Amino acid sequence: MKKIEAETLENALIIASNDFECSVVDLEYEIIQNPSKGFLGIGKKLAIICAQPKSLSIQKEKSDSVSKKPSLVSDVANQENLSKKEQNQKENESLWTNVQAHKTESQLLLGEEAKIQNSHSYFVGKISSHKEIKNRETIDLRGIAKEVQVELKELLSLLPYRLSEVFVEPYDENTLYIKIDGEDSALLIGKEGYRYKAISYLIFNWVNHVYGLMIRLEIAEFLRNQEEMIANYLLPTIENVKTYGKAQTKPLDGVLAHIALKQLREQFPDKYVSFRLNNEGERYIIINDFHHT
Repeated sequence: MKKIEAETLENALIIASNDFECSVVDLEYEIIQNPSKGFLGIGKKLAIICAQPKSLSIQKEKSDSVSKKPSLVSDVANQENLSKKEQNQKENESLWTNVQAHKTESQLLLGEEAKIQNSHSYFVGKISSHKEIKNRETIDLRGIAKEVQVELKELLSLLPYRLSEVFVEPYDENTLYIKIDGEDSALLIGKEGYRYKAISYLIFNWVNHVYGLMIRLEIAEFLRNQEEMIANYLLPTIENVKTYGKAQTKPLDGVLAHIALKQLREQFPDKYVSFRLNNEGERYIIINDFHHT
């Protein structure tokens, strides 16, 4: 059997029928993995099947019958006709079973995708339901942290991941610390942190719009590990600033760029620290003296 991957089960079957030059109903296949669109790339899966044409088994039967003695030709023909009838009956039963199975699988997939789409609707609903940012002077950070924690747990329960910890507390007067952990926490981070960035962006837009606060999002130990790595990476840059009064980093991407900017501004509060773009559109950080007029 040949393994085939595609965006949907239908596309996988069409690819298989083209490869074997036969109709879809003439395929014998097994579903290895059902497809899933996921949410912002989280949990996205391709459809995977193993397939072969049903004619292979029929051709084998014909080949075996031809190799028998001439005196048995009529008996073999009768047996072959009977075998064809049985095969056709089995094919019809198999096709009906597959149709019913696909119907059930489609219902399950629709249910899972609906849950994931609901998570996006949840964010939109939370943001649109608040027309004004609460007064900063009367803000209760601990009360807000509890409220965000309850709503964030409700949101994450819509995603198909096993998460054991969702915790929110005040980090400083302008920031909420959010900790998410669990068996599937790595799936929320993604390759090179691209899922982490998407989730962080969504939560920030919600919390900042409703409460006027910043967030510090920690999923497993991702943020702490990134901060430690950047701190070590910036050591030569910091030494150059201390020696020559200025320096610049190599191009940095996404979360790493913002972590580096924060650390350098804390290290040199009296210096001008900002992003710049190179000719390839990549971001790097420059550290220099302020220009006074």
